[in-house]
Amino acid sequence: MRSLMYVAASVTTLATPAVADPKFEYGKIDEIKKVKDVEWTAAAEGGIVFTTGNSETTTLVGGFKASRKTGKNKFAAEGSLTYARSGIRVLDDMNANGVIDSEDEITTVSTTTAETLAAKLRYDRFLTETDSLYIAALAARDVPAGKDSVFGGQVGYSRQLYKSKTAELLGEFGIDYSREDLVTGDPINIISARAFVGYKATMTEGTTLDAALEALTNFNHETLATRAEGADFGEDTRVNAKVAVSSKIGKNLSFQTSIEVKYDHRPGPLAIKNLAMGFVPEASPMDTIMKASLIYSFFEK
Repeated sequence: MRSLMYVAASVTTLATPAVADPKFEYGKIDEIKKVKDVEWTAAAEGGIVFTTGNSETTTLVGGFKASRKTGKNKFAAEGSLTYARSGIRVLDDMNANGVIDSEDEITTVSTTTAETLAAKLRYDRFLTETDSLYIAALAARDVPAGKDSVFGGQVGYSRQLYKSKTAELLGEFGIDYSREDLVTGDPINIISARAFVGYKATMTEGTTLDAALEALTNFNHETLATRAEGADFGEDTRVNAKVAVSSKIGKNLSFQTSIEVKYDHRPGPLAIKNLAMGFVPEASPMDTIMKASLIYSFFEK
């Protein structure tokens, strides 16, 4: 029964989930230059894995994308969720005899192993067929990575670098601002330079490849709870990469496999309790997500 639930969910998450980065979406003039009336598009995905008994786990994955296009303007919104909670058997030598000799000394502790949320609103104003300006607002949460909440925005310039019948390459340059409320210590503000490259290609009929690479590095000095010296100019570098392959299996339904890799040279504090006063260890600088999911597209023609 659990296997059937897993197949129905069509979602698999491996390694430590990172925020499902909403920055991989970019505007394209071909999507809107021929639109005379308002056009809406939307897609959603979701899945659940639930087990009980010897293995107690609950995993939820979901996401959506929507856009409104008219003239030389495009508004887009997207969001994603990854949540996982596990029941872990732990030992408690209550009589302090050095061995576990009673079932009462074996207990189950529920632990949240993934809790990431991400949302983004973006507006693109196209100047020519290959050039545009963009502005975006972002929000996120990634507790395992030490971030209770992240709010910020982006502004910049986007250009179509290459286009053929089956492939397209875009580049973006701009400024990124983030305010991070951490699980330990004071909030930090980060002003960063941002560079982005996105590639999309049709591999075969009905199958597409999406790849993206984003790099951010800080302008300002940061005071960090995990490092006494903080982070000076260029020391808080973050790199986000994503590769996804999607294949249509119906008029409105697609199957997608993807992998995301996120690196943070100055990661947040590790979200664990009962640490000694003044000891604030760092979270892992590298996070990955591997996922397989079913995606349903609305308004598909």
